[in-house]
Amino acid sequence: MKKLLKNNFREVSVIIAIAIMFVIFGALNSVYLQPTNIIDILDQATIYGLMGLGIMLPIITGGIDISVGSVLAMSGCIVAKLAVAGVNPILCMIVGLLVGFAAGGVNGLLISKMKLQPFIATMGTQSAFRGLAYIITEGYPVLGVPDSYRGILNLKLVGDIRISVLVFLIWAVIIYVLLKKTRLGTYIYAVGGNVEAARLSGVRVELVTTLAYAIGMLGTALAGLVQIAKLGTGDPTTGNGWEMNAIAAAAIGGTSMAGGRGNPWGTVLGAILFSGLKVGLVVMNVNTYWQYVATGLVIIVAAYVEIFQSMIASKKKKKA
Repeated sequence: MKKLLKNNFREVSVIIAIAIMFVIFGALNSVYLQPTNIIDILDQATIYGLMGLGIMLPIITGGIDISVGSVLAMSGCIVAKLAVAGVNPILCMIVGLLVGFAAGGVNGLLISKMKLQPFIATMGTQSAFRGLAYIITEGYPVLGVPDSYRGILNLKLVGDIRISVLVFLIWAVIIYVLLKKTRLGTYIYAVGGNVEAARLSGVRVELVTTLAYAIGMLGTALAGLVQIAKLGTGDPTTGNGWEMNAIAAAAIGGTSMAGGRGNPWGTVLGAILFSGLKVGLVVMNVNTYWQYVATGLVIIVAAYVEIFQSMIASKKKKKA
């Protein structure tokens, strides 16, 4: 038991924080614990969690991808246009996922082959992908996404809990298996831990980096599919600024912003905690602008906790 807690300290800490959050907000306003709000938390956690898992892979490699919100909008708008045009819903989803994969691949190639800094490269594509979303929709939301599409991802599992929550968890399992059980996952951690050592060990750093960005964006595109099913609209403004929410989910879950470390289940829990906080602030009628302040503070605190844990681990190694 002690070993389990030690090996999963960050995840256990986040679970405790989630429990405390529910107790505090529930005590301050019982409305917070109503089923409708719990569903809202799960819905938000699904979107932010899928994006968080998407941004986690580039971060583990020592990079960053701030274009996630734009890719969500672009892939979503393409899918909405196809769905409204009467294209088969499954084919629409496949196209949306391929768009996300391709967008991530472009980011990865700019960073690995063109040697651009990750922040600069993805800042550029953030604008480019957002622009493409506006071009595709001519600047207007795509309305009237048919029920034949929406019904698939809005299917209810238990009560009002949507199947999209299950999709989120399945994607988390896939990312976990990728990172923990495959050679590619080992290489992703190796590149983030020490890129030169990884290169000297025979790791194809450029390929691994590109795949990390491309696979990560599959999750972001999946979030776009879920968002369209929920709203019934493909909006080119969707996801604007959501990269901060994705970073918050990953950081809370213990993904090291320096690279080399990250756990998918930590990101899942981070998304739940972050979404629960946002819903709690709404229930407490806190000014919307303060939510941005809260997001920033959450990221700062999560980063500090990461530094604090590293300091403790370093001291223990020295004593040993």
